[in-house]
Amino acid sequence: IQTKARGRKNIMELKNKIFLVLLVSITILQSSSANPSRSEPDRFIVSSCQTTRYPLLCVHTLSAYATKIRHNNDQDLAQTALTISLARAKSVSIFVAKLTKETPRFKRREYLAIKDCIEVLGNSVDRLAQSVKELGRAGHAVASEDFMWKMSNVQTWVSAALTDETTCLDGFSDRAMGGKVKRLIRFKVVHVAQVTSNALALVNQFAEKRSVKLP
Repeated sequence: IQTKARGRKNIMELKNKIFLVLLVSITILQSSSANPSRSEPDRFIVSSCQTTRYPLLCVHTLSAYATKIRHNNDQDLAQTALTISLARAKSVSIFVAKLTKETPRFKRREYLAIKDCIEVLGNSVDRLAQSVKELGRAGHAVASEDFMWKMSNVQTWVSAALTDETTCLDGFSDRAMGGKVKRLIRFKVVHVAQVTSNALALVNQFAEKRSVKLP
């Protein structure tokens, strides 16, 4: 039984790898045919996204901004990823806030979970906004100590934002919670949490590569 389970797992992993290769190939071909100058940035995005937890989502979200990301520029990549994460977090926060207007439809437990979610998503938005600004300042740092201090701030804030998003999901983990509420909120919050996770991975990648080049 264990052998069969391992076999099925290996097959699924192989299918996922094949799907990723196909998606990457299609992304590059489409970008090249539409605009030849985008082929290099897209290859850079695809390569960099392999370090993230959700590479397919990473490629999909960043490819739309390929023309704004300079080739082999890890700061551009991290900055764009963080900006996207901030925009998605704001959008989800607004969406969840609108649900409070439908209070009569929800049980008290659901309503309280939504209120808590609004609060933690607001914290997430604030921290991501701070991170976007601090990352920009870090890019101008000329000394290793100053750069690492600013990047440490960014990493701490993005990690905290990701925790906030996860905390929102935890509020709807109770089985007694209405299924529709779970579906409405979970789908959107899971997405923004995955985007934030990818952004954090790219921030870490930028910090590691840049730190070795500074005095």
